[in-house]
Amino acid sequence: MGKQPVSRRQFLNYTLTGVGGFMAAGMLMPMVRFAVDPVLKGEAAGDFHPTQQRVADLTDVPVRVDFSYEQTDAWYTSEVTSTAWVYKNDKNEVVALSPICKHLGCTVSWEGSGHKDKFFCPCHNGMYEKNGKNVPNTPPLRPLDVYPTAEKDGLLQLGKPQANNIV
Repeated sequence: MGKQPVSRRQFLNYTLTGVGGFMAAGMLMPMVRFAVDPVLKGEAAGDFHPTQQRVADLTDVPVRVDFSYEQTDAWYTSEVTSTAWVYKNDKNEVVALSPICKHLGCTVSWEGSGHKDKFFCPCHNGMYEKNGKNVPNTPPLRPLDVYPTAEKDGLLQLGKPQANNIV
């Protein structure tokens, strides 16, 4: 078995095939990564953010609960601060409502401007019932969003806001 010499033509074929394959792989890898990455990424929809509010201290009167969490957008990480109105309902279940008005995105307040037992939006005099249902004949057309709640070590944890299913 003797070694066969490689001709110039074969050498150029091998070299160009190798370089072309390397370049094609370099172009295809980002596309493959883009297609496969969502499948491999962990599910973040169930993440809860801790608050400093003790569940035992909640009553039937809504209290404002501020909480913050770290958010990553691509390579930029930032601290996000959010708010919720939290209370216990008649069944002693924790209810957490988003303070963002569904009309124009203003912040609602509990019993604001003298409106007894209602959430009030000062932007266009929008009102919501205690359970987040929008009051008829006021600007908001949808109820306030709700936060899923959990309890860990006696402290309240809140998930991402969802459409209101209470009303």
